[in-house]
Amino acid sequence: QVHLVESGGGLVQAGGSLRLSCAASGRTFRPYRMGWFRQAPGKEREFVAAITWSLDNTNYADSVTGRFTISRDNAKNTVYLQMNSLKPEDTAVYYCAATYYSRTFSNPLSYEYWGQGTQATVSS
Repeated sequence: QVHLVESGGGLVQAGGSLRLSCAASGRTFRPYRMGWFRQAPGKEREFVAAITWSLDNTNYADSVTGRFTISRDNAKNTVYLQMNSLKPEDTAVYYCAATYYSRTFSNPLSYEYWGQGTQATVSS
């Protein structure tokens, strides 16, 4: 079993930055891919970014490309999401997820393990 815990959310003004962290524990942690998703009130959960654990390949949603950066620290079993130039429409609960399989990176159904989420709120 894998346990994921997100941290780093908060309240920030538009144009500001936040850095989210997702720490993993449990079974030997060697996932194929880690992802970040977000869900705003009344909306479906949407893909934000993903990174492969071994090859460091990254993917981003169009809405965050150039503003967000996903990275990971294998030694700490932690994945990060650096969010810059934040906009009010980035306000959401952010979730990290892990999968041990090579599947569609942007589909939430591709991930077996999820954290509890951390709230990020961007004021205008």
